[in-house]
Amino acid sequence: MHAHNALSVTAPGERDIVITRAFDAPRELVFDALTKPELLKRWFHGPDGWTLTVCEVDLRVGGAYRYVWSGPEGVEMGMGGVHREIERPQRIVRSERFDMDWTGGETVGTAVLSERDGKTTLVTTVVYASREARDGALASNMEQGIAAGYDQLDAFLAGAAATAP
Repeated sequence: MHAHNALSVTAPGERDIVITRAFDAPRELVFDALTKPELLKRWFHGPDGWTLTVCEVDLRVGGAYRYVWSGPEGVEMGMGGVHREIERPQRIVRSERFDMDWTGGETVGTAVLSERDGKTTLVTTVVYASREARDGALASNMEQGIAAGYDQLDAFLAGAAATAP
């Protein structure tokens, strides 16, 4: 799809993962696609065969968010948290916890968006409760899932840009 926009996942510290990806779209559009339920529902559906069935976002400091995906054979996966900082369109800090607590407790994600020449770079730093939790995330198929999700976001952004006035 957009092979030139490669995903980078690094583990620079004891408990963190840094995820970097560029998108061929303006920062405001990428920010909105990451935060507005009506846009999230158009791309944030998970792996093939899954759908985003709950998408609630109260985009303010102290506001909660919740996502639930439904997959094959009635399997569900849910997660949510609270927004700690919001600086539209360049920064979001929020807590995150999965219903099936595979991350070893609450994580804190910081997303920073920067734009240059109409292209947005998204750098997300996720801090885990422990090194073991971080290592468990790295050992899972998290990177493939993020890459697939960002490819879905790319497709959405390309369509949104094509229909923009």
